[in-house]
Amino acid sequence: MTTTRVAVPRKGRPLEAVLERLAARTGTTELADDIISTLRYEKAVTKGNQSTDRDVYDRLSSYSTLSDPTEPEFSMLRDDRDGMPRRIVFDSVTVPTAAGEVQLIGREEPFRALRTHEFALGFDSADLVLEEVVQLRDEALTSIAEINDRIDPLDTDVRVVTGLGDTVYHTLLATPEVIDSQDGPLDRAFVANYEGEFCISPRYERLVEAILGTAALDGIGFTYPAEGVEEEAGIAATGIGVYLTVTGSTAHDHGLELGERLFPSETVLLENASERTDTSAAVAELFEAPEATALGSV
Repeated sequence: MTTTRVAVPRKGRPLEAVLERLAARTGTTELADDIISTLRYEKAVTKGNQSTDRDVYDRLSSYSTLSDPTEPEFSMLRDDRDGMPRRIVFDSVTVPTAAGEVQLIGREEPFRALRTHEFALGFDSADLVLEEVVQLRDEALTSIAEINDRIDPLDTDVRVVTGLGDTVYHTLLATPEVIDSQDGPLDRAFVANYEGEFCISPRYERLVEAILGTAALDGIGFTYPAEGVEEEAGIAATGIGVYLTVTGSTAHDHGLELGERLFPSETVLLENASERTDTSAAVAELFEAPEATALGSV
């Protein structure tokens, strides 16, 4: 049976979205739940929110079944937190499907693994695609469906196939004082008329430029939250900015009001067109939701 290797994140919301979509297509809900619960537990241990008497090597050995590829395997990385604790992360598992065996392989940066032609298929955050390869234009980038049009074919063969719907949004946030400085809603037009400091996470500079459009940024200077300061607190100190929000409760706690949802932060299926085969195309279809509209051939 043909095995298709698919690059996936090693942990976090994007990996969970992939596992849940695959479980919905193959009935492997128990397997997905096992991997997700293990990684959530290990995250809690790493953060100090969960205690255990077992050392990390003992736990790693108990989680992994090396003799059976259809059982999950985990590995260990150094976390970037203070003290660089060791963190258990996803490594691989093989799942039989109607399109052949699918081997999910954990990578720190799946998108970059596709760019270097290690894989035909992979999953990563749409945010990273915006940060890495989309062209910056005067006009704002507003949806996942627009991403491929902004990728230079000379830069990479990788394209977005579809999103998985695990959506949170990059959202405009501002204090009432800043909002009251203009008539009208807190939206892209508001930013285009605004001049002054604008707070963002430093890793999202190109992303913010893409989703606001470079024309809207005239007269605006980016600021960043101080080390150890929450993004919402940094935006509150500046008066206006962009951050990922789910319910907005933390933003409200800092006296911020929510404005326009600028762009969905979503896990996306990626394909390297030059590595495509009939089998990888069938696997890509497996991951697409029945109601989803693929973004076109790449």
